[in-house]
Amino acid sequence: MTSQLANAIRFLAIDAIVRATEGHQGVPLGMAEIATALYTRHLKFLASDPTWPDRDRVVLSNGHGSMLLYALLHLTGYERIGIEQIKSFRELGSRCEGHPEIAPAHGVEVTTGPLGQGIANAFGMAVAEAYLNARFGGGLVDHFTYAFVGDGCLQEGVGQEMISLAGHLQLGKLVLLWDDNRITDDGSTSLSISEDVAERFRVAQWHVVQVDGHDLEAVSAALDAARRDPRPSLVACRTVIARGIARLQGQRGGHSGRLFPEDAEIARRELDWPYAPFEVPAPVLCEWRAAGQRGAEAHARWQERRAALPEAERAEFDRVLAGELPPGWRDVLLAYKRQAQERQDVPGGITVSAEINDLLTDVLPERMVGCADLEAPTSHKRRLQAFTATHRGGAYLHCGVREHVMGAMANGMAAHGGVLPLAVTYLAFSDYERPAMRMAALMRLPVKFVFSHDSIGVGKNGPTHQPVEILASLRAMPNMLVLRPADAVEATECWEIALEHRQGPVSLVFARQALPLVRRGHRDENLSRRGAYVLAEAEGGPRAVTLLATGSEVRIALQARERLQADGVPTAVVSMPCCERFDEQEPAYRAAVLGANPVRVAVEAAVRFGWDRYLGDRGGFVGMLGFGASGPAEALYERFGITAAGVVAEARRLLD
Repeated sequence: MTSQLANAIRFLAIDAIVRATEGHQGVPLGMAEIATALYTRHLKFLASDPTWPDRDRVVLSNGHGSMLLYALLHLTGYERIGIEQIKSFRELGSRCEGHPEIAPAHGVEVTTGPLGQGIANAFGMAVAEAYLNARFGGGLVDHFTYAFVGDGCLQEGVGQEMISLAGHLQLGKLVLLWDDNRITDDGSTSLSISEDVAERFRVAQWHVVQVDGHDLEAVSAALDAARRDPRPSLVACRTVIARGIARLQGQRGGHSGRLFPEDAEIARRELDWPYAPFEVPAPVLCEWRAAGQRGAEAHARWQERRAALPEAERAEFDRVLAGELPPGWRDVLLAYKRQAQERQDVPGGITVSAEINDLLTDVLPERMVGCADLEAPTSHKRRLQAFTATHRGGAYLHCGVREHVMGAMANGMAAHGGVLPLAVTYLAFSDYERPAMRMAALMRLPVKFVFSHDSIGVGKNGPTHQPVEILASLRAMPNMLVLRPADAVEATECWEIALEHRQGPVSLVFARQALPLVRRGHRDENLSRRGAYVLAEAEGGPRAVTLLATGSEVRIALQARERLQADGVPTAVVSMPCCERFDEQEPAYRAAVLGANPVRVAVEAAVRFGWDRYLGDRGGFVGMLGFGASGPAEALYERFGITAAGVVAEARRLLD
């Protein structure tokens, strides 16, 4: 029967791929026994309650092999992956998309496809589980995270970052199942690698077991060993790609070569599967459906333990898992916003963010901060303790110089639930996080990406650390909010926006240099929430000029306004901390903020790209035309003409 269980996976995959006329059969055919061992003997889950908080998590990191996951979900009885969904594989509107797309209620934990992202997401899930276990106890949080992994995942650089950091942290509930078929799309892995891949894990302090991936008993025994070992585990499963398709198995074409009905017919004869396409015989399906209910007893006991909690503890546990913010969290921000009006010192932008983050320590214990070896210049640790191999209760994770895995880890933490992740680094290094940021936006995960050193204001570190083009590129990303505050008041408002935003990721972008207050006089209202607002209205007549600015350049715009007003030119200043939020406002509000006057000048220490939609026919821009230079920040602003005088000159040119 065990071979028949595995073959049920194979033939659902074959039939779906033949019907779709495309797909990647190598993974579901090669990993069928591996998946059968995991789902029928080891995985803690309940198909009738896909979002049970204490379920084991499964990530298909080699997401191109999506029919492996869809077949498993259908066979074990996930209601939303019925046979009609399998038949519509890769069709528009199907729940069985070409690559898995996040839908926990369907059984899909994260979106995967870009190789390496999935194993790094799994790592983040294991971190979240360990942190929540330390906070709430093993009676409520005690589960494993498994990832199906291909050769490509381990060739990507993010894979090595994950191997190193997970081994260092000794995350014993993280288990990778490696499809060691030694084939990639180009052919044999020997075309591009020659190292002992398993040894990479061993030297990183992983537990490694090497087995025949088509021997279900051997895989099951390896999983038993992995669950007992305190280290993260790699189960290296030697397999044959596309096993069961005589024309393609073990070959390059086994990855995604076109399957034809004739291939399916031959496979049915050779594997003794005399059933029609998409038919699973009743005894086989019955055993699979029983596997989908294996966790019923554990699920019931967990429900009893949760119900027995004191009411306050249960409410807090439920709140955290639901991602809801606690009562009073805004009071912390409002108090800081008031105090900003009274303080005498002028802190740097990233220092303001660090102070706000520190104030949230007591009210948001679910917040976890990852930082890429920049604790001192970003200062977002403060009262937080480090999350380590021996202290799982710490909420600050030292990621080392590993921005890519830090971002993907944060995605996994957010997808797991119960944790509010922040990822902190310099804006110039966001490009190392970019694949993870894109996936966060695609999945609409509420990850908070916090950046410092946002412009030429970095100064003497030079153009390598002056991210002139990155603001535009982040603003171009769908579902990403980009927030660049001008001072401590706006920073507080931007943090409020970021925390309440649950429909996608946020990039909080802060200056390194001091940000003097540009907003005087306290107001509880969050003026930044609408994306842009009139900070200083024109005086002495109808607006002749509107100056638009963000971040540290708002102060420059205000200085330019003073000069223009003194010369009799009625000038308004608009602060625009979030273009995306402004674009969402009703036309009347946008028109009122931008003004009816034809002359508009945008000021930002970055490139112009993206600004013209606000500037109209007689718009100008004061900013960067190329990369920066090494020198004091003040000298750089002068050199590149990002000054009050430069803004005035541009406004006058447009008025003439």
